[in-house]
Amino acid sequence: MRVGIGFDIHKLVEGRPFVMGGVHIPFAKGPEGHSDGDALCHAIADALLGAACLGDIGLWFPPEDPEYEGSNSLKLLEVVADAVRKNGFTVNNVDSIVLCEQPKISPHYKEMRRLLAEAIGVDDSCVSVKATTYEKMGEIGRGEAVAAKAICLIQ
Repeated sequence: MRVGIGFDIHKLVEGRPFVMGGVHIPFAKGPEGHSDGDALCHAIADALLGAACLGDIGLWFPPEDPEYEGSNSLKLLEVVADAVRKNGFTVNNVDSIVLCEQPKISPHYKEMRRLLAEAIGVDDSCVSVKATTYEKMGEIGRGEAVAAKAICLIQ
């Protein structure tokens, strides 16, 4: 068995859709990024890559590569999960947490779990999504950024 951890953070900017865990959530700002800026998908991808010793998301999908501009991060997560399987591993479970003040994430847990599980190729009972605020502290607490952390177990 192997464990992997992942972390991602994105600045929130006007004029971008807020996408988290593949779900488009109505909000005035969205995560800035080369792809759709989905910090949750990126953190989970990094956790899976780390557990399998396959590098990190930046090596797989370089931000300077125009091929990935505006990419759907669920599709990137599918590529990562396929690579993990091709290297002889199965994903046991993923636990994750979104860090942001707003928008409220909890109403979207069920849909996020479904979409993430589908991208990873596991049952949604194997994917946990949670959220917390930063109690108004730092860039996340001021609503300037959104972040996500993830941990996974593969075998």
